[in-house]
Order: sequence, then C-alpha cells, then structure tokens
Amino acid sequence: MTSEERHVEWRVPSSCDSNTCVEVGMADDEVRVRRARTTEPVVVFSREEWTAFLRSAKDGEFDL
Repeated sequence: MTSEERHVEWRVPSSCDSNTCVEVGMADDEVRVRRARTTEPVVVFSREEWTAFLRSAKDGEFDL
C-alpha cells in the first residue's frame, strides 16, 4: 500500500456482508474503486468520469 492509498477513506455499502461488494474512495481529484475489504487492484476514475457513470446508472443505461 502506498502512502497515497493510506489517505483514501474507503466507503462500503452497509448492506455488504461479504467480499462481493465494492468500496469507493475519494482522493484529491480521483475516485477509486476496489473489491471490498481488500487492498487488491484499484480502478481510478476522474471525478468527471465517475459523475458520468453514476448519472448513466441512475438513468438505467446499464440495466439488462
């Protein structure tokens, strides 16, 4: 874990009762996503990319 990652406050949904959830952490101008309760690979998005993703999810763009 890098010193930069130590300063990320990770948030996991309260409904997560296993490691099948994801955590989201904010760091400066980035949003980081990883598998819950691990230090495994992190996917990094800009805040603009994250906002666009959330907007699309709320609009049902990813519904099957």
